[in-house]
Amino acid sequence: MNLFYPIEALADWLAYTVFKLTPHSVAGESINFFIYDVVKIFLLLAVVIFVVSIIRSYLPPEKIRNVLAHQNKFTGNILAGLLGILTPFCSCSAIPLFLGFVQAGVPLGTTFSFLVASPMINEVALVLLLGLFGWKIALIYILSGLAIAILSGMIIDRLKIENLVEAFVYQNKINSSLDLPNMSQKERIIYAKDYTLDMLKKVWPYIVIGIGVGAWIHGYVPTDFLAKYAGSGKWYGVPLAVLIGIPLYSNAAGVIPLVSALTEKGVSMGTTLAFMMSVTALSLPEFMILKKVMKTKLILIFAGIVGLGIIFTGYIFNLLLG
Repeated sequence: MNLFYPIEALADWLAYTVFKLTPHSVAGESINFFIYDVVKIFLLLAVVIFVVSIIRSYLPPEKIRNVLAHQNKFTGNILAGLLGILTPFCSCSAIPLFLGFVQAGVPLGTTFSFLVASPMINEVALVLLLGLFGWKIALIYILSGLAIAILSGMIIDRLKIENLVEAFVYQNKINSSLDLPNMSQKERIIYAKDYTLDMLKKVWPYIVIGIGVGAWIHGYVPTDFLAKYAGSGKWYGVPLAVLIGIPLYSNAAGVIPLVSALTEKGVSMGTTLAFMMSVTALSLPEFMILKKVMKTKLILIFAGIVGLGIIFTGYIFNLLLG
């Protein structure tokens, strides 16, 4: 049973009956692709964000910080990666999160595990990957992203580079044993509804633009054109995709629809997902913000470790799915 059949029927009706486009034409296929993906993704997002918001209401940043501050480093890295999935943040939140975690006594590596997992693996990425690629690719992406976050944090812990954090960060310690007020069930539902609407308002331009670019590629870029330069047989495809992705500023909502279209045109899955990971986890604007609380050497170490992890994951994807 195709759960998305009503959306397919709606896209066909709008594209071919209302807009009177010719079926199987370039314009018709592009518009049909655009309508179908926009409706499907927004419906999935609304449902999943609401459910995840209910779960997140039990895990405010203060509670996460308090929990992680009382874990050993190994357990903390794993838990930080898992909690990062449920608590996405944007680049503007990088400094307050970093300061709050470190000043509460959370180990540096554990903090970085959270900083990697949170933007790269969240409910928006899950919904988009699930809707565009299916549950197997979504699951592999989440597991590989989680592994990168955990291992990156563990390596940073082993390097003992706390001296590369600006001195003022450690000067104001936070009490990590504060009791936090509980929300009622009604308050949780209101919070989830408000958060869902707020999130949709924030990401809809990225989704529409991303799907729009993807629809153009779907209809107008010749088949196998991109595969010629970025197919699985090109050894340089994965590292090149990572380097291209770092300067770009986007989130999962904007980049995944583009990734879907690139894959459809023959770009290997590992290369496209490595590109997506680098855009979300190695954001240049975030590095510029973090420069205020850590030295350049620490940012380069962090970017190098995560970047190598993403490249390795891209090659593994190409090997397994090639």
